[in-house]
Order: sequence, then C-alpha cells, then structure tokens
Amino acid sequence: MNTAIVIILAYLIGSIPSGLWIGQLFYKTDIRQHGSGNLGATNTFRVLGKKAGAVVTVMDILKGTLATLLPTFAILSNSHVHPLVAGVIAVVGHMFPIFAKFRGGKAVATSAGVLLGYHWPIFVILLIAFLLCLKAFKMVSLASMFAAVVAFIYGLTYAVLDQEYLLFAVVTALATFVIYRHRANIKRIKEGTEPKVTWI
Repeated sequence: MNTAIVIILAYLIGSIPSGLWIGQLFYKTDIRQHGSGNLGATNTFRVLGKKAGAVVTVMDILKGTLATLLPTFAILSNSHVHPLVAGVIAVVGHMFPIFAKFRGGKAVATSAGVLLGYHWPIFVILLIAFLLCLKAFKMVSLASMFAAVVAFIYGLTYAVLDQEYLLFAVVTALATFVIYRHRANIKRIKEGTEPKVTWI
C-alpha cells in the first residue's frame, strides 16, 4: 500500500503547476497565454517578473526535493520505493501535470530539486555551472542544457568511482528530459533568435 501511496504522492507533488497557480492567484494572469506559453520558471520570470519567477523557481525545486524525501518519512519508510525513483516520478508529473491538462514545464528546476534531496553536492555544482553559463551567454535554455551535460558527466564519474549506478541512470534520464524538452530552444539558438536575459 505504501508503495502506491509514494508513487501517487510523488506524481501529484510534481504535478503542482506553480507558475500557473501563482499567476492566476496573485496576478490574474494565465502564463500559458503569454511569452513562450510554458509553465516553468523561465516563462514566469518573463511574464510576471523577478519576484514571481523566483517564487516559482523555489517551488519547483522543492517539488522534486519533497518527492525524493517521501520514501524516507517514517510513515512511508516501508514503501520499497527508492528516493530517486520517487523523484523521477515527480519530474514526470512536472512535465505532464494532471492539474494543468498534462502541459507542464521543462523539468529543469524540479530535476535540480531531486538531486538536492538525494545528493546535495551535485546540486551545488550544477547551480554554479548554470550561473556561469548564464552569465557568459545570457540564455536560460543554454545554461539549463549545459547544466544537464555537467550532471551527466558528474553522474558518470560518480558511477565509475563509487559504483552509484542508479544515480547515474537517473541523472542520465533527467538530463535527457531537460535537453529533449528544449528542442525548440535549440532551434532558436541555432537561428540566433533565442531570447536573452538582461539581469545577469
């Protein structure tokens, strides 16, 4: 029973459409009708501003962290669901949220939250990689994909050195999710039309 509970809760937590709800509750705006139409933090920054974007970023990160920690809670500890598996389920929920007609974000912040909940050093490394790339090129999409590549390299190294094969498999899956969800951005980057940020 606890196994089913963890799986369902992880998906529902991941499905919380932070950008949509913040926009509707506090700004009377459906961000799906503006900017890129995406529900993620980047479009929230673009449509609603820095404050809302920061709040949504934190919420999306915490979705992944909370889902990853679910199997460690005493009441659910006999669920036999690995924390990383619960985290991946939350990421799937974020990408295909039941609360937003299965049209979700690009999995960047929630994936980061999964890694924060399971192995915080990689979260710190990826945050630094993301910010350095963002500072250099001013493109959130490029910085997100760069961080995904760094995550893959870190996961591979960790697998070789410490036999953490499940972490490597999950990091590979999350990196693949992130890059695949940015395929339209990749096209715009090639064409030189990808929007750039000005605040960093």
